[in-house]
Amino acid sequence: MPRDGADNIVATTSRRRTPNLRGMSTCNERYSRRTFVAGAGALALAAYGVSDARATPRPHWSGYPFTLGVASGDPRPDGVVLWTRLTAEPLSLDPVSDRRVPVRWEVARDENFRRTVQRGRAWATPELGHSVHVEPDRLQPDREYFFRFESGGEVSPVGRTRTAPHGRVGDHRFAFVSCQDWQDGLWTAFRHLAEEDVAVVLHLGDAIYENAPNATAVRQHEGAGEPVTLDEYRRRHAQYRTDPDGQLVHARHPFVSTFDDHEVDNDWRSTFPQDPALQGPAAWEARRIAAFQAFYEHMPLRRESIARGASIRLYRRFTMGDLVEFNVLDTRQYGSRSEPCGYGTGPICPEVLDPARTMLGEEQERWLYRRLDRSRSRWNVIAQQVPVMQIDVGAGPPVDLKLDKWDAYPAARKRLFDEWQRRHVANPVVLTGDLHDNWVGDVKADFADPASATIGTEFIGTSISSDGDGVPVSEEGAIALAENAHIRFHNSQRGYVTCHVTEDRWRTDFRLVPFVTRPGAPVTTLASFEVKDGTPGAEQVA
Repeated sequence: MPRDGADNIVATTSRRRTPNLRGMSTCNERYSRRTFVAGAGALALAAYGVSDARATPRPHWSGYPFTLGVASGDPRPDGVVLWTRLTAEPLSLDPVSDRRVPVRWEVARDENFRRTVQRGRAWATPELGHSVHVEPDRLQPDREYFFRFESGGEVSPVGRTRTAPHGRVGDHRFAFVSCQDWQDGLWTAFRHLAEEDVAVVLHLGDAIYENAPNATAVRQHEGAGEPVTLDEYRRRHAQYRTDPDGQLVHARHPFVSTFDDHEVDNDWRSTFPQDPALQGPAAWEARRIAAFQAFYEHMPLRRESIARGASIRLYRRFTMGDLVEFNVLDTRQYGSRSEPCGYGTGPICPEVLDPARTMLGEEQERWLYRRLDRSRSRWNVIAQQVPVMQIDVGAGPPVDLKLDKWDAYPAARKRLFDEWQRRHVANPVVLTGDLHDNWVGDVKADFADPASATIGTEFIGTSISSDGDGVPVSEEGAIALAENAHIRFHNSQRGYVTCHVTEDRWRTDFRLVPFVTRPGAPVTTLASFEVKDGTPGAEQVA
């Protein structure tokens, strides 16, 4: 890789070692919150150039250090995030080095790197798992770029990325995905998505699963149980990053990533784990600290999203010129406890109707309303994890709802819908993951009144692999189609969703792979829907 005397130092190490989280597997032990917060503060400093750690001037690798591939993300008109993580043995618990390691990076207009536009040096640090997050700026808007890394004479695969457009934009193509359980199937959908003509991919959560290994699964999780410590979450993320189809799609398209529940613990929300009797407050906080740090280390996130203790800032905004504004939300970290009526599906109980219940937390709610109020984009997207629209999955009365979705937060949902209407938000569209199904629905001003106004559109995308091959229409989906007049479409197979947005219409294509439990699945367009500018609600066109 060409050398440049004016190195751009973009990441360094911290003054403190990462706290040893190995002892957290016993959930009821006592822990010092001060210890973890202090360690998190040191990790935050690691992204800003404060370090007493020794450096390895020129590392000598025992094996190829770019085994996890490369990725890019969080595109802006003038730059993107470039990511890799150094490890020659992805599933090893031994760090690649106890020192900070120099990594050179390069950005070019061509994949042969004859037209280099920027280059520099970053530090891969032990405090951040020797991950690298580079943020080149001064790039041109809506341009394709190629990038690569070099360390110790070893060169990474070449990645391709794209900056966001700026100003007047006539059309924009993107995709959204979620839910990629390693054990449930292969990621053939990602291989097909890598070939799509899209500018960015939104990942709406469940990039890893915390499940223990299953000996009868399509392929088996590493480890001996659920990850709890930082080392264990690092190893689980690393296993997922070794998938060749996942590496390919991340090397081809920039990603905008947020999390759902499985990056930490199934069905968690805020300070409430799935099983509080087994995870006391201190253990649960320690587990979140470990999971959040490992998530940052393995995603192409900007420094502003670095984990700080039991907190990570993932809600953020992206604009694609004057055409589309993406408001990416976090429906896990700040909300009131889910499922107050008991675990699973059923009729609502009085606790659900508490007006103080929140899905987003007060600060994120205010942020979202400000963003929607200030937007001048033609299409305003809310990209998030769990369904906004009501989904009655019980045949006949009473109404049976999934009480870990927005259905368990009716007061918060009403506040959101009221804000849409009061602020005259142009063309609101909700994009959702979580359910492992494809759905299309009208967002109603009042779901209790089918005749109420349609005020938006929701597209829910299926999983990449979670729940295996699936079926065209699930039993629950058939009931929902019969019980919910606002639901236009359902399918329960695997795949991803692409969207083509212009000034006068939005088109969504549901891309399907018929199986994931064996290789070689083709991809087809199962169904297509359009939303017209100024007319909420989707109509099937193919």
